[in-house]
Amino acid sequence: MFEAVEGMLSEHADLEERLALPETHADARLARTLNRRYSELNAIIATWRDWQQAGDDAEAARELAADDDSFAAEVDEQLARREQLAERLRRLLVPRDPADDKDVLLEVKSGEGGEESALFAGDLLRMYSRYAERRGWKVEMLDATVSDLGGYKSVTVAVKAPGSPEPGQAPYALLKFEGGVHRVQRVPVTESQGRIHTSAAGVLVTPEAEQVDVEVNDADLRIDVFRSSGPGGQSVNTTDSAVRITHVPTGIVVSCQNEKSQLQNKEQALRILRSRLLQAAQDAADAEASDARRSQVRTVDRSERIRTYNFPENRISDHRTGFKAYNLDQVLDGDIQPLLDSCVEADLATRLAALED
Repeated sequence: MFEAVEGMLSEHADLEERLALPETHADARLARTLNRRYSELNAIIATWRDWQQAGDDAEAARELAADDDSFAAEVDEQLARREQLAERLRRLLVPRDPADDKDVLLEVKSGEGGEESALFAGDLLRMYSRYAERRGWKVEMLDATVSDLGGYKSVTVAVKAPGSPEPGQAPYALLKFEGGVHRVQRVPVTESQGRIHTSAAGVLVTPEAEQVDVEVNDADLRIDVFRSSGPGGQSVNTTDSAVRITHVPTGIVVSCQNEKSQLQNKEQALRILRSRLLQAAQDAADAEASDARRSQVRTVDRSERIRTYNFPENRISDHRTGFKAYNLDQVLDGDIQPLLDSCVEADLATRLAALED
């Protein structure tokens, strides 16, 4: 493991030189790619150097302890610190999902339950928006279909992090575990008898693709325009500004109606389409070569019901990891890091076990 770090030192030095060149930053995409890799290597090499230093400090304290017993405790402290750093380094070296350093497109759709499901979809969007605020991320609304009571039949947002986040801290690395069916148990606002109902909303999380990630051939697209629908407002129900794009080879369909112009809706739809195509390509690669490419194995199944939000008990339960807490009100206010951490730990444990096989 530690020999692998030594092999990264030359790559780290080379990246440092390239990032110092003005011509590198003339290409924004290249600069961002290099910065991401440099940030990843920085974390690994800094931890490796701290691990080496802890070993040197432990040895120095051991020599001093031969003459002064008061240094014996420092030996134990440095050895314990070295063990902690070794574990951190081991985690940093585990191969990651190649998309982990990307921003995300997050889509929430109401499911069974009518207006109650749409209201719950709105609650989920607020939860993710508040979580993004806590982390200093930006949330950009791309498309939305609002229900009669102010919920969302469907809503798509982009979640972006500033700069180059540390490994495992970018939006997709964390929010990818949110994809799946979210179930809610509560008394709907439309319920006159006070009975608890169960409904659900679906969440789709895809890495945001840049144009260099996915090539979309115009000949593969069927583009239809239609009249926007929804509650009032300029350009709604008055012009054919909404756009539906079908990617013929894959059958993927994306529609956008949130913007006022047809051109803007087309650009947003293409943005979503590129991300879905990137996700589809990654999923296909996972299925075809899961044994050979363990770095892309997702241990937490994101296609099934993943979580239950029980309002009467103020309880949140994740069905994949067994995580359970009784602070649902705080979770819906954006305090979802413990939930995400339980998924990250489960994923990491499986990746580590795979490397040791």
